[in-house]
Amino acid sequence: MKRSVNTSTFPLRHPLFRGERRLRIALVGLPGCGKSTFFRAVASTSASGGELAGTRRAYDECAVEIGLDEARLIDLPSLRSLRDSDTADRATLKYLLWGDERPPVSEHEALGPPVPLAAPDVIVQVIDATALERHLELTLELLQLGRPLVIALNKMDEARDKGLHIGTRTLARHLGVRVVPTIATMGHGVKPLFDATVEAVRQGVCPLPPPPAPHLQGALRPISALLCARDVLAAFRVPLHFLVTRIGEGDRYFLDELRQHFPERSPQALRLIAGADRALPRALRDELHADRHHRAAIIAEAATRPGGVRERRNWRYWLDELFLSRRWGLVGSAVVFAAVLFVVFDVSAWLDSVTSARLAEWASAWQPESVAGVIGRAVADGLIGLVGIVVPYMIPLVLLLVALEQAGIMARIAFAVDRGFHRVGLHGDVAVPFLMGLGCNVPAISAIAARSRGNERVVASLLVMFVPCSARSAIILALAGKYLGAAGVLALFLLAMLVIALLGQLLRRRYPTSGPGQVQEIPPYALPRWRTLLRETWLRTQDILTIVLPLLVGGSIVLALLNHVGADRAINALLMPITQWWLGLPIVLGVPLLFGILRKELSLLMVFQALGTFEVDRYLGAVQIFTLLLFLTFYLPCISTFAVMLKTIGRREAMFAVSLSIVVALLVSGVARFILGAIELLAA
Repeated sequence: MKRSVNTSTFPLRHPLFRGERRLRIALVGLPGCGKSTFFRAVASTSASGGELAGTRRAYDECAVEIGLDEARLIDLPSLRSLRDSDTADRATLKYLLWGDERPPVSEHEALGPPVPLAAPDVIVQVIDATALERHLELTLELLQLGRPLVIALNKMDEARDKGLHIGTRTLARHLGVRVVPTIATMGHGVKPLFDATVEAVRQGVCPLPPPPAPHLQGALRPISALLCARDVLAAFRVPLHFLVTRIGEGDRYFLDELRQHFPERSPQALRLIAGADRALPRALRDELHADRHHRAAIIAEAATRPGGVRERRNWRYWLDELFLSRRWGLVGSAVVFAAVLFVVFDVSAWLDSVTSARLAEWASAWQPESVAGVIGRAVADGLIGLVGIVVPYMIPLVLLLVALEQAGIMARIAFAVDRGFHRVGLHGDVAVPFLMGLGCNVPAISAIAARSRGNERVVASLLVMFVPCSARSAIILALAGKYLGAAGVLALFLLAMLVIALLGQLLRRRYPTSGPGQVQEIPPYALPRWRTLLRETWLRTQDILTIVLPLLVGGSIVLALLNHVGADRAINALLMPITQWWLGLPIVLGVPLLFGILRKELSLLMVFQALGTFEVDRYLGAVQIFTLLLFLTFYLPCISTFAVMLKTIGRREAMFAVSLSIVVALLVSGVARFILGAIELLAA
């Protein structure tokens, strides 16, 4: 009888934009619209850019993944208008029209294309919802370019605060394009915007600009008849209605190109413009501008309801303010971090006291002398160690983090910390594994493998290895809290954060990340479901039975047999150059330091056993305790972490991780020992 496997399917839309067929999306908008905020929200860790040719205005560009589709996102300088634009705006217009290709009318220009990129497949205009009318004038001009257009109606929260209710459907109906409400600073609407952008290209429909007023249509008709010749359109390579409007408004660039390439038509165009100026109440240029301004005002008035529906500031609003606002986003992340620490150091400590601690106390009475008995006790110690990992630390923490993910909070934290993680070549969605690493590095590295790929996976796995897990934190609190005080505990955790930040910069050079940016979705808040919660927790912790358990039991047996035959003295002698000469520690601590790779709690127990007392200050000074704790903090967390790395990042990178942890542990603790020793001598 075959087992039924639950699978989920989703429709694959065609064409798929990947590889050479990836999209090119241009971000445009008036100054202050929030355009660059969109770019930063989805940018990759290695965005590039440059200056528009002939200007001092910069553009940025990066690859972005939008579901299964890929795109190149180009953040162009702020665009004020297309009419008789200045040099910088004209360079932007040239890119929107022609990309890196040069139409016949511009072949004589000394400067090359404004941007060394192909023309965009779609334009995304970011509009400030609080100043809708002014931005819609640019929209009406962009509609003439003959390219798909999508509107990001940004700053909707500010519009609501001002009592403005904007109907996006009404706006979309008047403009003939998709309009997506967004709050870029909080990530709201970012994913729907880019989904709509891809769909606009997939449908292949270019919006048509609304026709001008009837009296202007009559004035423009002769100009259109003059410019509709095939050779003119082939030379300019722009839509006819756009060219007619530019010539009708007396755009200096287009008039000059018409004069140079079609000298016989240029005088006719000027005569037609002059005739229209005489027939109209104002000059044709002013009439076209006034008509566009009037239409923008009518559309804005039709879509806006002043004093309309204001959303009540309920708990969802305040949670978004806490997790997503620029002012409080990091504070909200710190609150979640504090909750994780509470679970690790309070709830987990209590669970440990009623589970593995009692089992260890029960087993302590068993002191076998035979080889078989020693092996049996080692197996028991390994199983007790497994209980000590899973029950108090791993399961509660993973349950908490999965619940926060299902509630929609972790996605908001990932958005808030994304820019910070970019500094080390990572994306914000690795924030969840880093928090998980405070409990245990094993499920943290497994979570990284599920969320990332390539060099980003390697860098994140290497860095999370240095996050003080619950076992290392317990040692820090047990020794530093007792003998060094709060200042010592704080110094150790701050040093760990500093080392992670510095390693991130160094690893970024060894593993350059050039992967695409990610469009992060901000899901609605939801209550976690128990069935999903338990299933996800099992999926993230199931490696314990297949990987961690055999290693813990096997490592315990090896260590017990070494102690049984007296090999620990030989190991201590071999490690004397490290323990005594470099770290300044008693020679008997060689075995505890070396075999701490089995599990960090064993290190502390072996330290007590090696010194013959629980009062370590009898044999170790403050500098020696600090040095010992630094080494245990940065030394490879445990053999289980190494095993998971073998599975997720491969043998080569896993061996590099071991070497890196040993080098960092020796370097940081040794340097700290000499610096603190010198300070101690000077103080004396």
